[in-house]
Amino acid sequence: MTPTHPKGGVNRMSSRVMNLAHPLRQNARRFPDKAGLIWGARRWTWREIDEEVSALAAALAARGLSKGDRLLVHSKNTAQMFFSMFAAFRLGVVWVPTNFRLMPEEVIYLADFSGARGFLCHGDFPEHARAVAENVPGVEFIWRMEEQAKPARFGEADVGARMAEHRDARIEDVAVEHNDPCWFFFTSGTTGRSKAAVLTHGQMGFVLVNHLCDLLPGSTEADASLVVAPLSHGAGVHQLNLVARGAPTILMPSEKFDVEEAWRLIEMHRVTNMFTVPTILKMLAEHPSVDRFDHSSLRHVIYAGAPMYREDQKFALKKLGKVIVQYFGLGEVTGNITVLPAALHDPEDHANTRFGTCGFERTGMQVSIQNDRGEELGPHESGEICVIGPAVFAGYYNNPEANEKAFRAGWFRTGDLGHMDEQGFVYITGRASDMYISGGSNIYPREIEEKILTHPAIAEVAVLGVPDKMWGEVGVAVAVLRDGAAASETELMEFLGAKVPRYKMPKRFLFWEALPKSGYGKIPKRLIKDELEKRGLIGPDGIAEA
Repeated sequence: MTPTHPKGGVNRMSSRVMNLAHPLRQNARRFPDKAGLIWGARRWTWREIDEEVSALAAALAARGLSKGDRLLVHSKNTAQMFFSMFAAFRLGVVWVPTNFRLMPEEVIYLADFSGARGFLCHGDFPEHARAVAENVPGVEFIWRMEEQAKPARFGEADVGARMAEHRDARIEDVAVEHNDPCWFFFTSGTTGRSKAAVLTHGQMGFVLVNHLCDLLPGSTEADASLVVAPLSHGAGVHQLNLVARGAPTILMPSEKFDVEEAWRLIEMHRVTNMFTVPTILKMLAEHPSVDRFDHSSLRHVIYAGAPMYREDQKFALKKLGKVIVQYFGLGEVTGNITVLPAALHDPEDHANTRFGTCGFERTGMQVSIQNDRGEELGPHESGEICVIGPAVFAGYYNNPEANEKAFRAGWFRTGDLGHMDEQGFVYITGRASDMYISGGSNIYPREIEEKILTHPAIAEVAVLGVPDKMWGEVGVAVAVLRDGAAASETELMEFLGAKVPRYKMPKRFLFWEALPKSGYGKIPKRLIKDELEKRGLIGPDGIAEA
């Protein structure tokens, strides 16, 4: 049905939306000489950034890329990585960034599956470039990203050289529609192959507004952001928000995450916000250098990707003040499910403290706790967390089976389990895939992990279910001790025995020097299980006895 104008005329509606590269033009006009990107000793003004992006876009267009094509980018956080996002957007090309820690064979899969025509590969990864060149005929060209790269020659050209050839080019933003894809956001692939969540220009326009409303209220060009996570995923989304406000982005000077250097940069540039994951925030708060640098400029230290344990929350609040902000979201919903703002992060436990909540529904989004039949559950009833709203992605690229499983009656099914209280605060129990069944009872590892972490000797812990002949599955807890601390398996069993019923008690407590983490700082249970098997601690008969 064609909508009509109130006065009787026809309202010719259009799905045309802003190209996500447009904020660069806005900033180049409003703040031409203000720094927009800082990396070590180098600074780029907004005018220079706009020029760099146009040069790269012109080079890619001259090589044959046009609207709808896919550009694979495998790189650490560099200036060229930053520019590549906006160059792709400007052309209407789909940006396909990878986790730079992936192995060559994994990048082969991403290149082939995405249908990439071009590949920008950082110079430190010649084996990745070679693997794609030899195995993905659809990739027509490979360019080497040479910034901070080891000596190596591969591909048909260096990105910098191609940009230099088009230095005076001015490329206009391609017209885009709401559903035009702009980004293939690959899931971390904790189970099976990574899936490409299709993010669109229209969806991401809403995401910018939502993030600035809920996570970074009051942000202006006077703010500054330090990047401490890969731009290929959540940190890249976060930086779009700062670009939209004309605020500078500061990159860490090297690939290695140096906590002391991070605090030095925060003091130097009067950084006001960061996007982190709980493991990074924990490292920042617990490092001795936190007390040697002035971080009073911080207003929004955002953590996402996984819930933060209460004891770690309290410690971070003690060190940084009430500046930490939590959001719950997935790449498929671009982080837009719930928010727990700084004001609701209580540094002390009291009767009104909402232990374990990840906050309330984001602006413009709706959350529903549903059972297996898709029926909405009441307050405090546990089920799957489902969500609808403008931030939900367009679906998985070329994966109808995954789309069928992910959507039900219009709701996106997160795969996370939890409940909601009477006031709409959401509580995550854990991933559906993390839950295990022992003796017929559902066990949610997060509940047990929270209690183990109240032990003063424990820095990190993961609980997972492993096969058991008698009970079907039993729990095993793998813990990391704090520096200089000591604890035994017997001690932890006695400590936890007073806090959980017997059927929830892990059968074994193991102590490792570190827990395996994904490239995004998460602790996937699959990686821990793989390591347990590798060490011969679990087998067909279950967990090895002490």
